[in-house]
Amino acid sequence: MPKSSKKKKDKAADFNKAKLKLGKGKQTPSNAVDTSFKARSIALPSQSIAVEKDGDAPTTKRRLTFDALIMHLKHYNAATRRDAILGLRELLEAHPELIGTHLTTLVNNCIRVIGDEDSNVRKALLSFFTWLFRQIPRDDLIPHSPVLLLFTTSAQTHIFPEIRIDAVRFLDIFLEHIPDVVTEGWTQHASGSHGRRVLEGYLGILSAGTSFGEGGDTGPVQATSTASVVLSATSKLVVLRSLAHFLSHAVAVSGRSSDATLESTSTVLATPTWYFSSSFASTPAFEAFDALLRPTWNPSSSTSQYLGSASRAWAPEFSEDCEEDFVGQFDFAVTPSTSAWTIQDLSDVVAEVNTSNEDKRSGSNGPDPQVIAAAHVARTLHPTLVSTFLDCAPAVFSPSTTPPETETQMVLVVCRICRSLYGRILQDAAESGRSHDTAEDDLQTMLSYLSPYFPFTVNGPVHAKRDIKLEQYFQDLNLIYCELSSFLVLASQGSERRPPTLHKQKARSQRGRPALSKDSAMAVSARQIERVSQYIVQLLRGEPPSSGVQPSLPRPITPQAYVSLLPTVWSLINGGVAEVSDASTSLFSTVADHAIKVSSTSAVKRYTIDFIGRLVLLDREPEYQGSFRNGRNPEQDGKLQEWITQLPKTLWELGGSHLPTTEVIIRLLLRLSQRRSRLLHEATYSSLRSRLVPYFSISHPTRGKINGPYAKLPANSPIRRLVLDLVATIVGNVPDKADTTNADLVAAVAEAVQGTAEEPYWAGITMSVR
Repeated sequence: MPKSSKKKKDKAADFNKAKLKLGKGKQTPSNAVDTSFKARSIALPSQSIAVEKDGDAPTTKRRLTFDALIMHLKHYNAATRRDAILGLRELLEAHPELIGTHLTTLVNNCIRVIGDEDSNVRKALLSFFTWLFRQIPRDDLIPHSPVLLLFTTSAQTHIFPEIRIDAVRFLDIFLEHIPDVVTEGWTQHASGSHGRRVLEGYLGILSAGTSFGEGGDTGPVQATSTASVVLSATSKLVVLRSLAHFLSHAVAVSGRSSDATLESTSTVLATPTWYFSSSFASTPAFEAFDALLRPTWNPSSSTSQYLGSASRAWAPEFSEDCEEDFVGQFDFAVTPSTSAWTIQDLSDVVAEVNTSNEDKRSGSNGPDPQVIAAAHVARTLHPTLVSTFLDCAPAVFSPSTTPPETETQMVLVVCRICRSLYGRILQDAAESGRSHDTAEDDLQTMLSYLSPYFPFTVNGPVHAKRDIKLEQYFQDLNLIYCELSSFLVLASQGSERRPPTLHKQKARSQRGRPALSKDSAMAVSARQIERVSQYIVQLLRGEPPSSGVQPSLPRPITPQAYVSLLPTVWSLINGGVAEVSDASTSLFSTVADHAIKVSSTSAVKRYTIDFIGRLVLLDREPEYQGSFRNGRNPEQDGKLQEWITQLPKTLWELGGSHLPTTEVIIRLLLRLSQRRSRLLHEATYSSLRSRLVPYFSISHPTRGKINGPYAKLPANSPIRRLVLDLVATIVGNVPDKADTTNADLVAAVAEAVQGTAEEPYWAGITMSVR
C-alpha cells in the first residue's frame, strides 16, 4: 500500500502548480540562459553631438534633408521607402534648384526602387517620375538613360507579373520624354541595345514568340517566352498601349509615319506626301515634286525668321562655301572641244544609269533593316493581335449593350499596332516595289475580321447618354481602317512597277498557296472600296454614320482626321479600277467641294491646299505614271478650276497671318502659271487677275485708296517678291495685252510697292513682260 500511494503522489506532482510564498518571485529555471549585458555608453551616430549639422539645409515638414531621404530609400520598411519618395517630391517642389545639383544621386538611388516588391512604393515612384521628368531638360536626362533603361528592362523580366506591368508603365514615362533613346537599336539582334531589350520585354510579357524558324519570316514561330501568367484585360491593355507607343516612335521615318496624325498634340501637322511616290518613275522625281510647294517659312520660329535667306545677291563666280542647291561647278560644260566624248562613252553612261535605276527598282541593294525588323515583329505579333481582337469584338460591337471602355481601347490599340507595323512595311512596298506577301496576307486577314463591323459606330440603347470619348474611339477606328485599306491598295499599285524578275519570284513563292480567284478577290476589294469611299464622303460632309443606333450631331472634320484620310483618298482616286469608278468620282467631287467650301480661317484649310494643289501639279510632271489625270473629265476639271479661282480670295482673307499657307498658295499659282497648266484658260487668267487686284489695293467709296493685305506682309520677306513674281508671270501669259484686268493689276501692284524696297525689283521684272 505505501508504494502505490507514493506513486500516485508522484504522478499528481507533475500536474500541480507550485504555490509561491508571499514576498518571493518566480524561481528561475535551472536551464535558463542569461542574455543580460552591461555597457557604459550607447552609440547613436546620427544623433551625436560631435557631428556638425547644416542648419540652413532645406528640409521637409518632418525635418528630413535630401541626404536623409536618400538613406530612407534603402530602408527595410516599405512604408518608410514610400514616405521617402513622397518627401523627395515635397522637398524638390519647394526647392527646385536641388534637382540640377543632385540629379545624379537622385536617379542612381531611385532606379533601385523600380523593381520594389511593394506596390505602394512603385506607385509612388511612378507618380514621382511623372512629375520629375517634366522638370528636367531633355539634354540633362539623356546621360542617365542607360541606367534607367537597364533597371526597367530588368524589371520587365521579373518573376512577379505585377512588377513587369509596372515596368511597362515606367517605359511609358520614358517614351514620353526620350523616345529616340528608348527605341534606339530596336532593329539590331544584339542584346546590348536598349530598344531590342525593351521590345523583347514587351513580347515576353505578352507570351509572344521572339524568334522564327528556319524559313525566316515564312517559317513557324518559335515561342521563346517563359511567361505562363495569363494577363487580365486591364494589364494587357497597359502592355499593348505601351507597345503601340513604342512602335509608333520606332517605325517613324523622315516624318512619313502616319501615327502622328491621330495622336499628335502639336498645333502644326505636316501634310504627308509619301503616298504619291508609288506613281513616279524614280525617287528623285518624287522628291523634286514634293519640294514644289514646300514653304520657306518656319512655323516654330518667330515671325521674322525663315528657313531660307531673305534675299540673295548675284555673284559672277561660284563659291564653294555657298549652301545653295541650284548652283555648282559644271566641268563638262567648259571642257575643251578636243576632249569630246565618243559614242562609246555615251553608251557606257546610258548603260550605267539604266543599271543603277534597275537595281533601285528591283531592290538589289536589299530592303531597309527597319522594314525587315517591322516585318519580323508583325509576323510575331499577328496571332496575339488576332486573338485579342476576336476576344474583345463581341463586347465592343454588341448591338444591345454599351461598349465597355477597356475592351474598346484594346481594339483601338490593336489597330494602332497594325497601322504602325503594316504601314511601314507596305509603304516600302509602294515606294520601292518590293514584295511583302506575308505582311499583305496578314493584313488582309486582319481586315477580314474588321470588315463586318465597318463603319464602326457606338451601339446600345437609344436613350443612353452620349459618351464623347467612346465616339472619338470609334472615329479613330474608322480612320485606321481606311488607312489599312489604303496600304493594300498602294502596295498593289507599287507592285505594278516591279521588274519582271520580281514578278517571277513572287509567282514561285506563291506556288502551293490556296488563293482566291482574281474575280472573287476583285469583288471583295470593290465592296471594301465602296464602303470606305462612302464613309469618307459622309465624314467630309459632316454627316454622322448611317449605321449608328444612337443619334449623333454632325460636326466638321478635324485636321488630324483629314490628314490621316489623305493616303486613302489618293489610293481610291488613283486606283483606275473600273468596278469602283463611280465611287472614285463621287469621292473626288466631295473632296473638291469640301476644299472650296471650307473657311479660310479653318485649321483644315492649309491641308486642303497642300493636297489639291499637288493634284493639279501632277499634270505636267514628266515622270508621273499614275492613273489620275487632269483633262479627262470635264466635271472634274471644272471643280479644280473653281478651286483655283477662289485662291485669291483665300489670300485676301488670310492677310498677314498664316504666312506658311499664304506662301503655299502663291507658290502653287506661280507653278501653274509657269507650267502653262491646261486648267488655266483665258477666262481663268482673267478671273485671277481681277481677284488679285484687291490683294494690293482697295478702292473704298468714302476712304478712297486703301492698302490691301500685301502691305501686311513682313518687310523684306521672300513672300513679298514671290507675289510680284506671280503677278509678272500671270501678266506675261496674257495673250491679249489690251485686257483691262491686266492694266488694273499692274497699276495696283505699282502703287503698292511705291516707296518700298521691292519697287526696283518690280520695275526690273516688269521690263521683260512689256
